[in-house]
Amino acid sequence: MDEQLFFKKLNSLCTSKDIFCFLSSLEVMSDTMASGALQKISEVEVDDDGLKNPGLLENEVFRALCFQFEFESSKLSNTGLLNALQALIKLRIDPQSTLMTSLLSESEERLGRGQLTAENLCALGESLLELEGPSCATLEQIVNHMQERDIKSWSPREIVMVYKILQVTVREGKQCQNLLNRLNSVTLRTVSQLSPNFASVILNSLVVLRQTGAVLLVTALCKHSVKHVPYFTDHELVNVLEAFLYFGQKMQIFTEALERHVPKSIHTMHPQTVSKVMQYCCKKMILSKPIFDAVAEGFVSSADRLTTDQIAAYIIPFGTLNYLPPSASSLFRKLETVLHIHLRHFQPHTLVNLLHSCALIQRYPINFLPKIFSPYFLQKLQAQPPGLNRVVMSQLTQLFLTVTLECPFYEGPKLLSKYQVKAFPMPQSSPDVHLFKRVKTGLLYLLKKRIYFASAVSTPYFYVIDIEIKLDEEGFVLPAAQLEEVHRRIALCVDGQNRFCAHSHNLLGEEAIKQRHLQLLGYEVVQIPFFEIESLQNTRKIADYLHKKIFPCTYG
Repeated sequence: MDEQLFFKKLNSLCTSKDIFCFLSSLEVMSDTMASGALQKISEVEVDDDGLKNPGLLENEVFRALCFQFEFESSKLSNTGLLNALQALIKLRIDPQSTLMTSLLSESEERLGRGQLTAENLCALGESLLELEGPSCATLEQIVNHMQERDIKSWSPREIVMVYKILQVTVREGKQCQNLLNRLNSVTLRTVSQLSPNFASVILNSLVVLRQTGAVLLVTALCKHSVKHVPYFTDHELVNVLEAFLYFGQKMQIFTEALERHVPKSIHTMHPQTVSKVMQYCCKKMILSKPIFDAVAEGFVSSADRLTTDQIAAYIIPFGTLNYLPPSASSLFRKLETVLHIHLRHFQPHTLVNLLHSCALIQRYPINFLPKIFSPYFLQKLQAQPPGLNRVVMSQLTQLFLTVTLECPFYEGPKLLSKYQVKAFPMPQSSPDVHLFKRVKTGLLYLLKKRIYFASAVSTPYFYVIDIEIKLDEEGFVLPAAQLEEVHRRIALCVDGQNRFCAHSHNLLGEEAIKQRHLQLLGYEVVQIPFFEIESLQNTRKIADYLHKKIFPCTYG
């Protein structure tokens, strides 16, 4: 049977039983046909969990194929040799077996003699990488042979393989930035030809190789990834999201592609992929209601199968970005159920982050606070990195303040004062300098003297107020330094873009809880958001706006 007919018949078969039956009917096979048969067997018998039927390795036909490759390796064609090697690696044949040792040794000898074509080099490189313990010297040899050819003529497959090899050699301390610069430059010209898999692999390599200088290539790959979002596997999409995070990329068209893809795929996506999508949204401050609503529904149906880290990754962004989905009641009911079951399995810092995020959006974790405030738990927190640093203590303090102000019925243990901070550090939501200056200038115009308002005012309740104005009983403004006869306190919250979700008027959770707590503590909270003041062109208009916002009764 000629090779064309052989491969046509082989490709129509769907089980190893049918393949073995077909092979038994043949009197003679070339090594290319035999290696093709091994590849077909590996395709039908190997899935993500490994070899479906280990018993097939004892099949007589399979053993005869292996015998041919083991004892006639020097007579094999390059294609037959390397295709067989790839198939046997996929079938999880022991790398130390005489069969594999023979094939690897023959491959390396031909590499040393310069007998392998570019396609052969790719196949050998992929096989060595798959073994996960490759000799760095052999991989370097492959790259050196590749470089003897014009790098500009490399195919996408060759480019991807070299990136993968460079990841291994760099991990072993080898420096190859000159080659990387050339490779990055060539890859930039081929981006439009890359498949979803190749684009994902290259982005992952650029992250591992820390190619922060390859801005043009990274940007082009990220843009190219947009059209592939529906076609990425879970693993590929995770690689792409990690690249967006590592390189600081944020593209509206990519978010829109995720918004179309995630709701349709939420029930089939791997939880780790969903976690990475939520991490991306959270880090980039992207409140995407289609994504968050879908994830909330997905959590209700899949929470029992999630790890504790995945549970936290699904839920924390809701608090960070201050969003309650339409299914909030069922979402947090399910969360409470899984917390009761898995509470002891959570890492201490993960649990604090999770419960704190719930408090931000007024979902009070009352039943779990006795554990959080217990001396035993706090000792565990202190013993594990990052320990009881200022951020962790601030979260604990804010949880304690939340139950004090918003849950007066809470009768559990309190947070000891030694675990409380004196003021909440809020570096992410510090006032926008330019906006703050405009507001202070407007206030000075309105109130005539600087003594009538104070900025960055510390309170006894851990929060720092942007601007405070004091009034007496009749509503007259008092000097900011005056302590007596203060009847009302107005807290101006000068909210720049950094206190809102990206491209949104939705306050972040940290700022929302601060304003809520200030009101409960007796302050009259007046919000001065950037989007109301940015179009006001002069000081008089800003003063007029502030008059209307702060003293509406005397305006007009």
